[in-house]
Amino acid sequence: MSDVTKSADFTSTPEEDEFELRAHIGSVWSGGRLFIGMYTFLLASLAFAYFYLRSSNNGLLWRPNHVTAPTAYGWTIISLTVLASVMAIYGKWRFRKGGVVDWQVAGWTALFGAVLALVMQIWELTALPFYPGSSGYASTFIGFSVINIATLVVGAYWLETTLARSLRLHREIGGVQPELSAHAEAQSFRANVAAMTYFWGFVGLSGFLFFAMFYLL
Repeated sequence: MSDVTKSADFTSTPEEDEFELRAHIGSVWSGGRLFIGMYTFLLASLAFAYFYLRSSNNGLLWRPNHVTAPTAYGWTIISLTVLASVMAIYGKWRFRKGGVVDWQVAGWTALFGAVLALVMQIWELTALPFYPGSSGYASTFIGFSVINIATLVVGAYWLETTLARSLRLHREIGGVQPELSAHAEAQSFRANVAAMTYFWGFVGLSGFLFFAMFYLL
């Protein structure tokens, strides 16, 4: 048996690099939409429980005495969530027009709003006028609060890492507005920005619908 070890340098052609980049961007695009789809199924299960318990109202225990979570907290949380969503969308719009600094300012503003909404959502659990499991409304509201906390954590983390990645591009690529360059990292970054913005848009829309369900109806 020969002890000769063959070594080879594996290099890729420009065509292969381009194919891998397109595949990566396509994966980011598909992954972001699939994540929104999975999140939708989670919200759908909560909505089903809400309307099922509300329509059945067994023993008149759906919402005794029309108990409601503190509306002041609700309005504050949804206002901050919608603010984060709107700023993320506005930032993406400015980013497409070349306003990278505008996108960064909007992004940090959205992150600040998201973190405040997260703090308020957690703090609201200490001011509820009912106990978990005391009624159908109470049970589904606790489920909604936990889901919303997880949503805000994921959304804030995604937003913060995207902003941090923008700053890192300046060190890795250099130049003026490297986020808009044709560099592979910049193209991947732009795909991530688009996916993150779609998610925050969906969070703002779904958050307002559940706010109406639990605080207004």
